Amino acid sequence: MAMDVRKRKNGEKEDLASDDRNPKSPGKGRKAPHPERSPRRRCSKLLAILFLLLFVPIASLLGIKYYRDGLHASRHEAALHCLGNEGLFLFSSLDSDNDMFLSPEEFRTIAEKLTGISPPAESEEEWGPDENGENLTVVAKFQPLVMESMTKSKDGFLGVSHSSLSGLRDWKSPASPSRVYSASQFRAFLPPKNKLEVGESWWLIPSELNIFTGYLANNRYHPPAPRGKEVLIHSLLSMFHPRPFVKTRFAPQGAVACVRAISNYYYDIVFRIHAEFQLNDVPDFPFWFSPGQFTGNIVLSRDSSHVREFRLHVPNNRSLNVDMEWLYGASESSNMEVDIGYLPQMELEATAPSIPSFIHDEEGNVIDSLDANGEPIQFVFEEIEWLSQITREEAGRRLEVTLYPFKKASLRRQKEWGTRGFRTIPSAKPLTEPRQRISWCTPSCCGGPWMTNPAEVKGGSGRTLRETVLESSPVLALLNQSFVSSWSLVKELEELQSNKGNPAHAQLASLHLEKYNFPVEMMVCLPNGTVVHHINANYFLDVTSMRPEEPDKGNLFDFSAGFEDPSTATYIRFLKEGLEKAREYLGN
Repeated sequence: MAMDVRKRKNGEKEDLASDDRNPKSPGKGRKAPHPERSPRRRCSKLLAILFLLLFVPIASLLGIKYYRDGLHASRHEAALHCLGNEGLFLFSSLDSDNDMFLSPEEFRTIAEKLTGISPPAESEEEWGPDENGENLTVVAKFQPLVMESMTKSKDGFLGVSHSSLSGLRDWKSPASPSRVYSASQFRAFLPPKNKLEVGESWWLIPSELNIFTGYLANNRYHPPAPRGKEVLIHSLLSMFHPRPFVKTRFAPQGAVACVRAISNYYYDIVFRIHAEFQLNDVPDFPFWFSPGQFTGNIVLSRDSSHVREFRLHVPNNRSLNVDMEWLYGASESSNMEVDIGYLPQMELEATAPSIPSFIHDEEGNVIDSLDANGEPIQFVFEEIEWLSQITREEAGRRLEVTLYPFKKASLRRQKEWGTRGFRTIPSAKPLTEPRQRISWCTPSCCGGPWMTNPAEVKGGSGRTLRETVLESSPVLALLNQSFVSSWSLVKELEELQSNKGNPAHAQLASLHLEKYNFPVEMMVCLPNGTVVHHINANYFLDVTSMRPEEPDKGNLFDFSAGFEDPSTATYIRFLKEGLEKAREYLGN
């Protein structure tokens, strides 16, 4: 039995050996290849598997997209049924990602307005001089207001008491022509940790005004004690006058900043400050002096140990750049006069980069700051190579949008339109003045009419409009969707109108001045200057101040339905009517 088994095994080995020698012959004891194991079959199987691996995810994605689109449509219909057209418009203006849900971040703006609670400041730390650090010398340059630029100068200031203007007339020079700061004090301008990229803006000094606080009191003489980053700003502004108010009485108050450029060791920060001064002291009544803005830039090291450049100034490129208000009594309810004027120069500038307080030799010993000839030792600074940067103009525009969110529409549409349209009238520039302003805007969807929008008006009707309707989410959404907004000063339009050297500009200015009424006129116009719709700001406020149950029967701006806020509803109606009238002119 055992022998037979061994014989069989040997025989099988011989058969296998013969099979190896003759692979074409199956031979005994060797199975023929299974059809499924052939290379062609295996390749087809792999292709089928790959097809399934690709098809299933794509089909799944398409199915998910179809499901989400259907869900979004159903949610949209449900929201429309629940809220109505106007309510859905408001909801959509807050829903930035268009998912039909409001996240906490999307609701934050409304929450801040309703509660009056803003995100806490990063730090209230105050930075004093560093005796061992570098010092920066800052000088003040000042030229007094041109009295002839004031409106009331035309009648010799008739009816204006001498005591009211005493502080203004006596302010001939800066309070402190020169001051030395520690470089480390300027760390207040460094960006927060989450705003380190070029072009990002942030609130250097956040506003404290909201719908509950309203305006700050007019009958004040001395500013509140500054804290945190306000300390440096207050100190800098006090070089001009001893009573600076770091935060204005009206919004937008505070200061904003933007990273313009970054290198391995330095930042170039562009900033904008809204501040004002109280020029009178007791027994005279308060006199408020409010420049349109303070702007400037600072180049400083990332650890704020060195400041390469610093400049702060009031822009003087417009014919009017200061708002003035004074009281005729000591109480908040006293009568107030207002005027505007031109300030030729108000500027702070570092004389040179910051230098060490003490100079050390190579061995660490303190040496004299004067050379053998008694001259100050000269320092040589390396040239900064910026790794990333934007223009100063672009940084300024981003600051403007941070302060005035409704201007986001203006900047975006102006970029889309390039040089087309009514660009000959001065475009939006930062200025706060209370009177004689034409603000205009163009509905872009119609090939572009321009509408007069009360941009940064700081007094009376313009101020009220800016802080109500132009803070409204539905209004901002409509402006972003359909308009290009800007404004023009009446004085500058009058100058354009009288300019015989440019008849085209004169004609465009005349078209606007024909429709203008004091103090602020809102207009919707075509790119060629044709005014298709307009309303006076004072009339607008009178209409919206009426109780809804007693509307003016002849009023075109009825707000009996829709939004609860009459000013928002009326302003949106004004914009929509302007769009319709523009289409009529354009034949659409």
